[in-house]
Amino acid sequence: MSPSLAELLKLPASKRAALAMALWESLSDTEWEGVQELSAEQAAELDRRWAEHVAQPDSAISRDDVRRRLMDRE
Repeated sequence: MSPSLAELLKLPASKRAALAMALWESLSDTEWEGVQELSAEQAAELDRRWAEHVAQPDSAISRDDVRRRLMDRE
């Protein structure tokens, strides 16, 4: 039997983060095609973040560092 969402939300933060990452990484390109619709606000925020990155590329944090930080919060 699969755990319920309520049970999953009781997991420690590091376990929830790992689960979220595993679910995110499990999506195929085909599955992504159906869920990538952005609102105008979301598109504007992504554009703002990209412009910020282009202006200051050294301020970027690698995905591995972000993941490590999330896992270390436990």
